[in-house]
This record gives sequence, C-alpha cells and structure tokens, in this order.
Amino acid sequence: MDSSRSSSDRASPDQAPAEQALASAIEATGLSPSLKEEARLVKLVARSLLPGASTIPVAEYERLLCEVRRKDWAAALMNQSRRAGELWISKADIQEAVSHVHDPSAEASDLRAALDERLALRFRDMGHTPRDVLEAVQADLTDAGQFLSGGQIDRLAQVIAASFGVEDTGFEAELIAQEKARKAEEERIEARAEARRRRENERLRAWEESLVGFDRVPALLHCSPREALRWMAENRLPVARRTPQPDGTELFEFDPEVLRRLRPQLVEWRGGSRETAVPQTGRKVGNAVIARVAALDRYVAHFKTARALKRRITLVTGPTNSGKSYTALNALANAESGLALAPLRLLAHEFRESLLSRGVPASLATGEERIVFPGARHLAATVEMCPFHNPVEVALIDEAQMLMDPDRGAAWTAAIMGVPARHLYILGAPDCIPLIRRIAELCDDPLDEISLERKSPLRAAGAPLRLRDLEAGDALIAFSRREVLDLRAELLTLGKRVAVVYGALSPEVRRAEAARFNNGEADILVATDAIGMGLNLSIRRVVFSALRKFDGKQTRDLTAQEIKQIGGRAGRYGHHENGIVAVLGEAGTPAHIRKMLAAPPEPVTELRPLVQPDADIVRAVAEEIETDSLYGVLVRIKRAVLRADDPNYRLADMEQAFEIASALEGVEGLGLTQRWTYAMCPIDERDNGIARLIHWASDHAAGRNVPPPGTGRLVQPAQAGREELERAEKRHKRLVAWRWLSLRFADAYPDREMAERNTTTLNDWIEAVLRQQSRERGHQKRGGRQNDNRSRTRAPAGDDTRRPVGPRKGMKKQGKSRR
Repeated sequence: MDSSRSSSDRASPDQAPAEQALASAIEATGLSPSLKEEARLVKLVARSLLPGASTIPVAEYERLLCEVRRKDWAAALMNQSRRAGELWISKADIQEAVSHVHDPSAEASDLRAALDERLALRFRDMGHTPRDVLEAVQADLTDAGQFLSGGQIDRLAQVIAASFGVEDTGFEAELIAQEKARKAEEERIEARAEARRRRENERLRAWEESLVGFDRVPALLHCSPREALRWMAENRLPVARRTPQPDGTELFEFDPEVLRRLRPQLVEWRGGSRETAVPQTGRKVGNAVIARVAALDRYVAHFKTARALKRRITLVTGPTNSGKSYTALNALANAESGLALAPLRLLAHEFRESLLSRGVPASLATGEERIVFPGARHLAATVEMCPFHNPVEVALIDEAQMLMDPDRGAAWTAAIMGVPARHLYILGAPDCIPLIRRIAELCDDPLDEISLERKSPLRAAGAPLRLRDLEAGDALIAFSRREVLDLRAELLTLGKRVAVVYGALSPEVRRAEAARFNNGEADILVATDAIGMGLNLSIRRVVFSALRKFDGKQTRDLTAQEIKQIGGRAGRYGHHENGIVAVLGEAGTPAHIRKMLAAPPEPVTELRPLVQPDADIVRAVAEEIETDSLYGVLVRIKRAVLRADDPNYRLADMEQAFEIASALEGVEGLGLTQRWTYAMCPIDERDNGIARLIHWASDHAAGRNVPPPGTGRLVQPAQAGREELERAEKRHKRLVAWRWLSLRFADAYPDREMAERNTTTLNDWIEAVLRQQSRERGHQKRGGRQNDNRSRTRAPAGDDTRRPVGPRKGMKKQGKSRR
C-alpha cells in the first residue's frame, strides 16, 4: 500500500469493512504492506473479520502479514542458499523455517537464523554422530545426481558439527579424499570408454572402407560375371552392405576378405549343389555373416525347444471385462504343468494366487523376486522372465496387444514364438489378431481363434461432468503423476475420500490403494492408464479428465483402443449392471466417447513383429567379429542384422541398452555377458540412472560389494509433500534395479535382506502418505471459501468456478520398466 496516503484516506466511510480494518491495523502498527501485498491482505482480512466488525486485533494483522510475506521470504532464502552452493538445503527446509517466523518485520539475518535452527533439528534427527549425518546427506545428494566439491563438503561438515555442538570438524577430510577418489575413478572410466568407442568405430570404418562393388567380385573369386550373379541370386555370396539409390535400386558392396575365403567352395558350387555353405571368418566379417550368426532374420528358429514341440495356439480376444483369462486359467490349472506370463509383476502375483486358489501349487519369477514352491510344476512370471528351455503342457500369455509396444513388444514376440508349451493360450484385445496370425504363420503353428463379448454393457455418459459431480465408485483418469496428485488435492477440498494409482508406485502400493477403493475406504480412484492392466477394480464409472496424452514423443489424441481399454474397466461383472464412460466437460464431449467406443479395431498396418538380440546372440556376434566390446557388438547389430525392409521382422528400439553399453566400455573386469545383463537392467534415465548403474558396475568389477540404496530420511507421513513423495518413489525404483541385479549377481549384491527391508519401509511410508486424507486442510479450505463468500457475491448454483481440467501441459513419459 502507498504509505503516502493519509490515515483519513485509508479509513473513509465508503470503503469496504475489510479495507477499513486493514487501514486501521496499518495505522496502529506502522507496518505498511506493498501494493502487491495489500491486494492479498484485503482478502485475508475479509476472511478474518467477524460479522459486523470493521477492525481486527493487531496480533491477527501481524499474523496475516507474515502469511503474505512468507513466499518472498522463502524465495530470498532459496536464492541465498543456491548462490552459496548449499545444495543440502531443500525447499521443504526453507518452507518449514519461514513458517516459524512470526515477526512481519523480520530481517534477512532473522530468516537465516530460523533456517539454521531448522537445519540443526533435521541433522540431529538424521543420525547419532556428525559423521553419520554427513554421510547420509551426501548419499541423498548423490542419489539425486548432485555431487559436492571439497569446499562444499567442508562447509556442510561445519554446519552439521555446529548442530551437534561440536567444534572439531576434522572428520570431513576423509570424506573429501573419498570424493576426490570417486571423481578420479569416474574420469578414468569415461576416458577408457571414449578410447574403446573410438577404437571400435575406427575398426568399423576401416572395414566399411575396404568394401568393394560387384564389379570387383569376379576377379576376387576367380569366376565369370555370370557365375557371380548366379551365386549372389542363390544367396551364396554374402552382401556386406546394401545402400539405397535415388532411382529405387540398391548398391551392393562385398567384403573382399570374405570373398577370398569362399574360393575353395567354388568347385562344389559349380557342381550344382545348391546348399549354401557358411564361409569361414576372420577379423573382418561381413554384415551378412553377422546377420546369419545373429539369426534375427530367422528369429523363429532361435527357439529350438519350442520348434521341437508340436504346438497349438488358441487366441482369445475380447474387450476388457469379457472373461478372457477365465477359460485359460482353468485349462492351465487342469494341466500337469503350466506357465502364466503377465505384463506386470502385480498381474503375475494375481495369476499365481488364482492357481493357488484352485489348489494348484505355483512358483513365481519376476525381474526382482523369486518365490519357489517346492515340487510345483506351474510358474507365474512376467513376460521377460519366460523360461525357453523347460517344456510345459499349457501356457498362457496375457495382454498380447503389447506386441505393438515400442519398448516391450520384443519381449512378447520372444515369448509367443519361444514359449515351450504344447498348448498356448494368447489373450488380448481384438487389435492384436492380425499380428498373432502372422506370428503363428512364421512359427508354422496351427491357430484357433475365440472372440468374446463384454459380459456387462458399456455405454457413454449422457452429459459431461464436473469434478463436484463425481460419486463413490468413480475412477478419474489422468495421464501424468502430477495431474493425478493435482486432481486428488482438488477432490479432497470437495470432501471426497481419494485413492490413487500411477506408474511410479510399486505394485504393493498400487494394490493397497486399489483395496482401499474396492472396500469403500476411498470414494474415488484417481489414476493414470496404469489401471488398464493388473488390477481388479470395482469401478462403476470411468471419467476421463483429458483425451490427450504425452506418449514420450508428442502429445496426441487418445486412440479408440486406448479409450476402450481404459473405459472398459467400468462396470465390473458381478458388481455393477453396466459400465459408464464419461469425460469432464473441459476435456471433451460424450459424443466423442460414444464414437470411440463404437469404433472397429484400428487396422494394423505393420505386421512385422519386433525382435531384439539376447545374450546368446550377443555372444555369437562377438565371437564372429572377435571382440569383447558390447558397444562394438551392438553397433554392428544395428548396422548389419536387420534391413529396414526385412519382410518378416523389425529391430526393437535399443537406445537405452546402447547408451548403457557405451558407458560400460570404461569399466574393466566385466565379461561380455555381464555387460549385456547390466544393459538390460530396468533403470530410470531421468533419475541419473545410467551414471548410478556404471558406479555399481565399477564396484562389482573391482570386487567390492554394492550396498542396496537406502530409504533416506522419511518425514512423518502427515508432513510429507510432493517433493518427499517423489523422492521416495525414486528410491523405490533404485531398489527395484538393485534387486534385479542381485538376482543375477548375488556375490556382488549380497545384502538382499536389507534391500527387502528398505523396500518394505518405503512401500509402507508411501502408502501411509497416500492414505492421509488431508481432512484438516480440506476443512480449512472449505471454511476459507465460506468466510470469503461473506464479502463476495455467491456464484450461481451449478457454476463450477474451479480451474479447467482438460488437456494438460508438461506431461512426461514414465521411465521404462522392461522387467
């Protein structure tokens, strides 16, 4: 407020009561707000005024002024701490500090004193000694991808020591030395990786420069051009590289060393035998030779156990809630041996429980856990854990439409082609039918098809909805973690009890949240499309908050299949007579939902299944090109194995594996297969995942045990904000990766018991945070609105004045999870 205005101006009779009360408080205290602060203060004073009053107590005015100024105080402290390089000070620390400042005229020194007091309390709560606390703070920062310099460690050590009343801070010298050693090792690893990558690239370039055109082939083979053409048509001459030309033709190039080694076979070829002999190889190996070794263009033959069986495939398709799994599970339970493959760890658990409930002993295998039931001849597993060498009588593979997923589709291709079962049940949405037919044709397996209809009707709602219209049994769908939590907060202010499900939550927490919704502890479920698989939910109505999503590359409209798959979760058979699919008014129209639900399956234009190499293929290619470099092997596979126009298969996206392999080049002491295992580890690249993985691999290679990630400091669930929740979710993901590696490298990752304890602790804490219904906050917000309405015109009935809920900005793709 402009302090030049007189007190008579401030208190003129025609001013609103709130403005009069504010003017009186300013005159009584001498504390003048800025123009920006004044607008907010008027609203807060209006809420605090009793009916008929025109003044507020001085203490209440000072409290409100502090509330208004805390945002600027927090920003000033954050800027100060970042300029000073105090990375250990979090936003939560600063917000907690300014919440305890009650003097509206507080100076910068007062704010810093409050922050230092807050830090001292936190540090004393983190450990028993300054050394323990310093190591814990460093670990948290490292987990977040932040590393302290020697000077920063020294400063942090002094602050922690002061918190404990200790003056001697000599203990940080050892930690500074450790930090220097860590950085030096990282630099050595990167330097070695760069040198090895350069060597492999130079080697590949030298080979490519040695290639010759077809005009040189007769001279190298000592044959006529006619013979060379015939032998190339008979696929006897390996083409090293095919380069498309502008006129639509291809330029063929050949490896001269490979051609020279073919000369002894010319007599046999001229004798009329049409069987192609694989040429002997040396260091220079043609791409066609590598393609033969990798056999990705003959991928179906890679699964010898499955090919030795007389398999029969039954494809069961239908929409969600059509009972696809019931028949297959019964057949599986009645078989002497069987296998159930699921897309998610959570669904693998459900398959195992279904078998156990039918009296069938079953074990479990997922990327990060094993449950062995002695004597069991049935196994429930995630798709990536398919055992390719153990024949069973019946197998079940669920969610076959995942064949088209760019990240995980290759795992479904391998499972369907390679599962060693005499009778294979494949379950999926109708969209997968053309691709399953093609795979069955490639496998030469007979195929039966069963098409099921939905058990309970599914229809579009008659009108768009508002948030306040949501009722018990509704599931509200968003497409990012941030939007799920935003919508949850808004529903809480409306007095709703809310459960949430999104991809970053562990299967255990997702199941707990689903149980809260199913048993009535929560009225509404707010979820991402993670509800589409692996959860039995008693949903009456699915409500879309948006009809667009970010798919990792672009923000696009939802497809008809996505709307059917998600919307089909409504109306669970036996619980609801029908299912209803609705949309919030700002996001779309019921007519669009109705059109999508009635749309036929989208035509599948790409019938080539996705494939990728496995450990056996990687080893075979490495032997052929005589290298122990995983980077070199993957570069050659990308260049050589599958042409873009291969008629049968497509090479899957292997970018993350390639990046890990590239970084691993600098780690000495790991074998090729061990490197490939690390390249397949499920990590989150956005959480410094590759750097952390290389650090673990370096310890492994050096013979050092890799300790499991910790839980970090977990505040009381009622005090946890989104920052703390996200940090805990990231730590859980790191534990998933650590446990995945522990099952494959038990000697290097031995403390599995601690990892399980930390995982359980985080799951319990995250679940407790999500269970907090924030009723006090909700009541305060509703009470504030009611008080505010005393000085405002009430909105017309039915007019939702809340912010629009429609297509969101800033949606981000969840981290891959391939295991």
